[in-house]
Amino acid sequence: MIRYGSDHIEEMKFSSLHMSIECRDHQWIDITLKPQLTTDSATVPKDLTDFTILVICNHGGIIAQMVPQDIGCDCEYQLTFLEKEQIKSFILSEAVQQQIKQAAAQM
Repeated sequence: MIRYGSDHIEEMKFSSLHMSIECRDHQWIDITLKPQLTTDSATVPKDLTDFTILVICNHGGIIAQMVPQDIGCDCEYQLTFLEKEQIKSFILSEAVQQQIKQAAAQM
């Protein structure tokens, strides 16, 4: 993660991502991810209390935005390129894409 205004980068590696999906409206689906880190990963910054990642997708499963959050609100960190790639790979997996389609169909 990168703190806004800092040039110091800490790379987190996710061993798993626990997810909840909520259909916001007829266009957007909110996916909240609670990451578990690998043993060789950088740690979550100590000033974050309840770190999650909000991924906003359209009903077709296309990612529009990835937002690191603390206690459900935007925080002063941004994800690195490699962290985003891990999340993208997870969201684009067949199992997650199927769950997105199911959530969209319930709208």
